[in-house]
Formats: sequence, structure tokens, C-alpha cells
Amino acid sequence: MTDRPYAESCDQNREPIAEILARHAEGRCSVLEIGSGTGQHAVYFAERFDWLDWQPSDLEEHHAGIEAWRAASGRANVRAPLPLDVSGDWPDQEYDLVFSANTLHIMAADEVEDFFSRVPRVMHADSRLLVYGPFNYEGRYTSISNARFDRWLKQRDPLSGIKDFEWLEDLAVRAGLECIEDHPMPANNRMLVWRRFVAD
Repeated sequence: MTDRPYAESCDQNREPIAEILARHAEGRCSVLEIGSGTGQHAVYFAERFDWLDWQPSDLEEHHAGIEAWRAASGRANVRAPLPLDVSGDWPDQEYDLVFSANTLHIMAADEVEDFFSRVPRVMHADSRLLVYGPFNYEGRYTSISNARFDRWLKQRDPLSGIKDFEWLEDLAVRAGLECIEDHPMPANNRMLVWRRFVAD
């Protein structure tokens, strides 16, 4: 028995996500995870990439669950969770990697705008931003299951829903970021990778 929160999706997607993270983790030291949720990803990736200093963050209501996973893991490279509301205060620190999974589709549009306008504050010139989740392309769903999921999201919260890649890319460009990778992932998800814009 455990009082730790559990999300089956974290166990299902952690290996495919780890394959992409591995391409960017070598030679880097610090990660800020935005929207750590249960804390499962934080402890798994901190063990998988034991040289990375993993900083979870989320709304304070999720901190007890993250702390439970952190304590059970015994991992010294998982930090205590930071309070982070994307529309509020952000850490006063730069990280080599910024990672967020299954967050943008539960945010309202103005929160996503705040996410992209503020995330450069925690990135240095060589940082990478990796975002995992379902996305639409040219206003179209990539699968019937994503269309059903989007309907469910909007029934629960009319302001949420799967976001269009092109809109996200426009926000990113305005924030000085460019998309350098777009990976297909299992269950009709994607992994998007941005870096600071580098002029030719």
C-alpha cells in the first residue's frame, strides 16, 4: 500500500520520453520540470540520468505527492518541489533543460501565452525546452482518440484543450525560441524541442 499519487500514463510514456531526453541530457547538469504532477517522472528520470540535478515544480497542491515520491526514491539529485504557476513568479535561475509533459492541453490560452513569454527567463543561450503531449496541426486532430480526448477536456474545463502546433510556434518565435525537433511519440503524442533563436 502507498499514499503516493499514481498516474498510469507516466509509466506508459516514460521510456519513449527518456529516449528523447537522452539526446539532450549528455553534458548538461540541471533540469527544471514544469508541472511535475505526481512526481513520478521526476524520480524516474533522475535515476535514469543520475548526473542531472532535477528540479520539480508545480502548484503547491501537488507538492505533497511529489515529496512522497521524492522521499521514497532516496534520490539526492531530486530537489524539493518549487511552487510555480506559469502566470506567476518563476525561479530566479537558469537551467540547462526545461521539461514539461502533458501540461499545455490543461492550460487556458492565456496561461500558455504566459508559459512561452516567461520560459526564456530560466533558459541560457544553450538551454533546451522539451514539451511532451498531444498537439493539433493546421487545426486538425492527429487521431480520433485525440479528438475524443479534446472533447473530454473541454467538458471538464471549457478553457482547456489540445493546442495547435502553429500557434505554439508563433508564441515561441515571439519569445525568441525556435523549434529544432518534432518527434512522433506513442499514443498520438509528440515531443517538441525548442532552443534560443540563433541568427545565421
